[in-house]
Amino acid sequence: MIKFIKKNKHRVSIIPGFNLSLGITIFYISFIILIPLISIAVVTNDITWQKFTSVILDSRVIASYRVSFICAFTAAVINCCFGSILAWVLVRYEFPGKNLIDGLIELPFAIPTAVAGISLAALYSPAGLIGQFLVPIGIKIAYSPIGISMALIFVTIPFVVRTVEPVLKNIDPVFEEAAYTLGAGKFTIFHRIILPELIPALLLGGGLAFARAVGEYGSVIFIAGNMPFKSEIVPLLIMIKLQQFNYTEATSIAIVMLLFSFLIMFGINSLQIYQQRFIRGGR
Repeated sequence: MIKFIKKNKHRVSIIPGFNLSLGITIFYISFIILIPLISIAVVTNDITWQKFTSVILDSRVIASYRVSFICAFTAAVINCCFGSILAWVLVRYEFPGKNLIDGLIELPFAIPTAVAGISLAALYSPAGLIGQFLVPIGIKIAYSPIGISMALIFVTIPFVVRTVEPVLKNIDPVFEEAAYTLGAGKFTIFHRIILPELIPALLLGGGLAFARAVGEYGSVIFIAGNMPFKSEIVPLLIMIKLQQFNYTEATSIAIVMLLFSFLIMFGINSLQIYQQRFIRGGR
């Protein structure tokens, strides 16, 4: 028995050669991620600090920050609410067409985002199938931040659903049944048993949805209207700068978005670590 333990002390790797595998990994990450990011810093190397601050603090750029982050946050919050309900239905109930609905959750990942933007614009524009009835009563969805939020909701809904589903599957119904037999109501069971388990997953899924929505471009430009100070998003503003061959201003704005992305991903990774510790602590 002791000899068996000594022989299996080191885990056997399926892919042999740690140095070779690590070298391929570093090369791949450098070629795909690090080199493009370094190129952004190289382009902005010649710009002065005053010029950099004047670009990123321009009133039009700040307005685009506001539109992008507010709409992304709104979409993430809405998806946390309704995405959790959708995940609950898919996990807890059996009904005809369940597999079809479960497959449709992945549809935003499968189709080009521009298709989503064109579809939403066709529905909610003033001459669209639904918009023609909403505009006369004062409800304007297309070419407004509301339309941007709807496009972002469509694109980011899978992040929340697929993050919450495994947590709901791992919740043992025995605890709910025990609480029910002890006289607890439905609200108490949800508040004291289910919700504490879902909060880490909701924060993680909402963070992923927010990070994805901040940088979304294809599904937004067709329904946003792209009006400066009203419905212009940051990725579109960067594209406009590039079309004007103003690479320094475009990369300056891109650096700000890159910093925000790093902060968001750092928060998401922290939530993942917390969730893993939370699950291990529960066990």
